[in-house]
Formats: sequence, structure tokens, C-alpha cells
Amino acid sequence: MQTGDFVWYELLTKDPKAAVPFYTDVVGWTTEAFQGGPMEYTMWVASQGTLGGTMPLPEQAAQMGAPPHWQANVSVTYVDASVAKVKSLGGQVYSGPHDIPNVGRFAVIADPQGGVLSLFQPAGEMKPHDSSKPGEFSWNELATSDAEAALKFYGDLFGWTVLEQMDMGAMGTYYIYGKGTTQLGGIMNKPKEMPVVAWIHYILVSDLDGAVAKAKARGAQVVNGPMDVPGGRVAQLVDPQGAFFALHETHARA
Repeated sequence: MQTGDFVWYELLTKDPKAAVPFYTDVVGWTTEAFQGGPMEYTMWVASQGTLGGTMPLPEQAAQMGAPPHWQANVSVTYVDASVAKVKSLGGQVYSGPHDIPNVGRFAVIADPQGGVLSLFQPAGEMKPHDSSKPGEFSWNELATSDAEAALKFYGDLFGWTVLEQMDMGAMGTYYIYGKGTTQLGGIMNKPKEMPVVAWIHYILVSDLDGAVAKAKARGAQVVNGPMDVPGGRVAQLVDPQGAFFALHETHARA
């Protein structure tokens, strides 16, 4: 694990206990309670171990107008130094830095266009997951108001670079970013009808149509798809409590 890796995904929602059966059914995760924290926290478990968790949407975030949402944690060497870098690059710090005993140190930040992530400095080694396995988060996409400005911000902060560019016609350029030769996701200018800048995190499933059917049966809304993309198919959804997420199936099923 290095600076700039996506290492943990959290669902901040109104009713975590109601979210658990939804995602365990749709994605196939199991859960595990986190012991010793300041609040009730349930961890998501896939075939390679824990990969995230769910907790109540913080009151401070709700007061700022944040709906239920998925939030990714990106690893950094020193949170405090990264927070200073965020500020110098024109970003905002919404919360922290805070310590979680025996786990690590984190801060919630926003890029200058409003995309929100958490910076995470782990207390110990975090073994990287193989993102090509079902149940793992496989792609991290930012729909923003200024893709080129976002690329510069995250490049300066995490060392991400543009690995590929795809012409999407009227929607502009889709930039595939990553570290070294490893692709982490895409950054693009958001469609006009999309109200806010947002990160969209994709979960890999072995049967996209089946997962979408389960999600709809449990009250989710399909926003886009299922549709073909290079190397696979995707669908974007809103869960029953209003959190936006996406599902991804590769052509070469794992």
C-alpha cells in the first residue's frame, strides 16, 4: 500500500442496520462489528477480508446538506502534511485530522470543485486487495465541474497521472488516471443534469443483471444502465436511503 491507493470505503447513511441486508444481498458481502470505537460501526467483508464499513451519517455532514453517501479513504503517509497540502492547493478540510485508536488517523477533505474524499494514515500495514475479484471496489470515478483542474489537484496531492484519454463526444474527454501503470478510475466533466460534483465508486459483481434485479427488488432505483463500457458492463444506482453507487461486471468473469 502506498500514498494514493484507495484502501477503505464507508457508507454514511441514516439507518446502517437497514443498509446491511441490502448490500449483503446485492453484492454478496458479509459483515463484522468493529469493537472499541466511539460509535457503532459495521464492517463490510468480501472474500479478501474487510474493505469498508457503514455508520450513521454524521450530524455535522447532515447539517451541511450531505445526503447518505459512499466515501472513499485514500492512503497517505502523513495526514497532517496532506491536509496542509490540500489547503495550499485550494481544497477544503471538512473534518479532522482525527485519530482512531489502533487503526489510524484521518481527515475528510474536498477538492476545489467539491469532490469529497477521506485521507487515511493507517496505524499498521494494510494488505492491498485484488480489485479484479467480485465484491471488491474496482473503479473510482469523479464527475466534476472541471476535470483538468481536478486532475492537477489530485496529481499534486497523490501523484496520480493520466494513463489514457477517451473522447466521449459531446460529454468531452474521459481521463483514466492511476499510479504507475495501475488504473484506479476515471475523471470527467459531469453531465449538466447532474446537480453536484461527486465521486462514484464501482463494486465488481459476477452477475450484473442479477445484482441489479436484487437491488430493484429491495427498493433501489437504477439511474443509468446496465450498459456496455470498455471491458465490461456497468449500472449506476441509488440505494433505498439515497446513497449513489455503481455495479461493474467484467467480460472476463472472475
